[in-house]
Amino acid sequence: MQDQVNATPATKRVPWNKGMLTGAKPPLRPKHVWSIRTKLQIEGRTRDLALFNLAIDSKLRGCDVVAIRVEDVAAGGYTADRAIVRQKKTGRPVKFELGEQTRQAIDDYLKTGNKRPGEFLFPGRRGPNRTITTRQYARLVSEWIGSVGLDPRLFGTHSLRRTKATLISRRTGNLRAVQLLLGHTKIESTVRYLGIEVDDALAIAEQVDV
Repeated sequence: MQDQVNATPATKRVPWNKGMLTGAKPPLRPKHVWSIRTKLQIEGRTRDLALFNLAIDSKLRGCDVVAIRVEDVAAGGYTADRAIVRQKKTGRPVKFELGEQTRQAIDDYLKTGNKRPGEFLFPGRRGPNRTITTRQYARLVSEWIGSVGLDPRLFGTHSLRRTKATLISRRTGNLRAVQLLLGHTKIESTVRYLGIEVDDALAIAEQVDV
């Protein structure tokens, strides 16, 4: 009985996400993408612009974005139209396109940063042989989003991954194409990831006449 009285009460662990909004993060709208791009350009943030544009076009998870090497996107010294990266989560390669805005941003960054094949495209503070961490990347994303008047708590790194995939899905209704671009093994994963509901499915079906 005495032991029970003198026992130190167990420390209650505080959840890491206490006070944070959890759940699926929505994609950015095109106007928000352009607002962030414009702001980064005006401020001369060459690295951030290259990172932001590459994240949008590649549709990669944050862990894969930060791990990209120079030769993955610019083996010949200039950014290619297409690239391929092996996903950390699945081990499967995924291909993606690089638009003109992204190619120009990366080329400018390569010149100013004197980046060469064999190096990480976005090295961290710990030296050129270490990438920026996913946490650093998430902080940058929050900063970009907050800079254009959006609530950073509502968005995240997956918002960048979802942005272009969602637009492709809405404009074409081709879920198989989106599945390949996201590197999903099952179409069901793509449906869940994009948050497609019955109304979305019906809207897609209405575009098809037999």
